[in-house]
Amino acid sequence: MRTYSVEDMTCGHCVGHITAGIRAVDPAAEVRADLGTREVSVRSGAAGDAIEAAIREAGYTPVAKRGPVEAEPVEARSGGCCGSGAARPT
Repeated sequence: MRTYSVEDMTCGHCVGHITAGIRAVDPAAEVRADLGTREVSVRSGAAGDAIEAAIREAGYTPVAKRGPVEAEPVEARSGGCCGSGAARPT
């Protein structure tokens, strides 16, 4: 299972957008989102790069977690449907 820190995931709508984006890449993907820790865990046969790209295309900033140490973010961005980023379609 791959885990991503998604700091701009702030509400249930965010979870829905992220889940839909991942399932567009792999309809059978198991997606678990935890708003408390702002983490998304994914079990999928798709490549990690494809999953990460799907989260980005949904409008969020995933940071892959590797074991107990987080990877450094590639780009700083704020967003999410409740944050200061672009508005999300309803």
